Amino acid sequence: MKYVDEFRDAELVQNSLKELRQLLTQPWTLMEVCGGQTHAIMRYGLDQLLPPEIELIHGPGCPVCVTPVELIDKALAIAAQPGVILTSFGDMLRVPGSIDAEGNGRDLFSIRAAGGDVRVVYSPLDAVKIAQENPDKQVVFFAIGFETTAPANAMSVLQAQALGLTNYSVLVSHVCVPPAMRAILGSPQNRVQAFLAAGHVCAVMGYWEYPPIAEAYEVPIIVTGFEPVDLLQGIVAAVRQLEAGKAEVENAYGRAVTYEGNKPAQAVLEQVFETCDRKWRGIGPIPQSGWRLRPELDAFNAEVRFDVSQIQPEESPLCQSGLVLQGLLKPDECPAFGKECKPEHPLGATMVSGEGACAAYYRYRT
Repeated sequence: MKYVDEFRDAELVQNSLKELRQLLTQPWTLMEVCGGQTHAIMRYGLDQLLPPEIELIHGPGCPVCVTPVELIDKALAIAAQPGVILTSFGDMLRVPGSIDAEGNGRDLFSIRAAGGDVRVVYSPLDAVKIAQENPDKQVVFFAIGFETTAPANAMSVLQAQALGLTNYSVLVSHVCVPPAMRAILGSPQNRVQAFLAAGHVCAVMGYWEYPPIAEAYEVPIIVTGFEPVDLLQGIVAAVRQLEAGKAEVENAYGRAVTYEGNKPAQAVLEQVFETCDRKWRGIGPIPQSGWRLRPELDAFNAEVRFDVSQIQPEESPLCQSGLVLQGLLKPDECPAFGKECKPEHPLGATMVSGEGACAAYYRYRT
């Protein structure tokens, strides 16, 4: 398959590893931002192939993982109401919200088991279609994600508006990558010396936002893809800069990413969303790191429609996913990993999501 098989070529992998070994003179710590990259690294054993001088740590690049627990609780409260159909992507149904008296977190599956109408969709436009087909129901789409999924979610609002639907709304939990990178680099505990940036995010937004970050914090930022050769080429590019004392933004994913990004998609985002402060699960508030619906679109805002603003969450004290998301702890270093916290009984979202670091370690390292 073009653009896949050639980026899994064993000879190219070995060539990149050889080049990396020739470059290295000292240890370096790199963070891959995207959870999809984390899973690829674990799946192909890239972390085990790398020279010992290179340490990869895992960033907050899983949208399911960083969705704040209060928004999970709001989704649970909305889904439990009569006459509501709540829709979202599959991973969200298993993410635990606040803990109960027994220390367990409820999830959307438990709402469905209790009789709530909770449905998995593969596109937000599927949720719009459900609203068309069920005019007597309130249909809510739980819109999560980074810049990658935001344009389609924004389009669903414009589509519902064009169709004159009054029974469609979105519960928005969109977050943006650059403010999170700044928050990590600005932390006194920061260990990141270079970033591997998420190629799919940059396919939408470009990478024009990154040069000021690289300059301000003196870290190389390499835009990379998701296959073994992509990732190793990104690591080689980062180490080449680090060894030369450079801190620049480099695009190692040119087949999908341009500097400007997808301008029509960015225009849709500008039309539907405005930036806001956003809380990240396990990390806390990051200023101007999220998107919310513009006030003129409040008719499609589920938080306004259902008045769920007063929910106060409580997370499991055993879960240390916040440290994992900041690159300060490896998943298997958490005392609850594989014990109190397993995929069938997760304490946090990082054990549930298909892009969660804890799920990757559990799947590929246990």
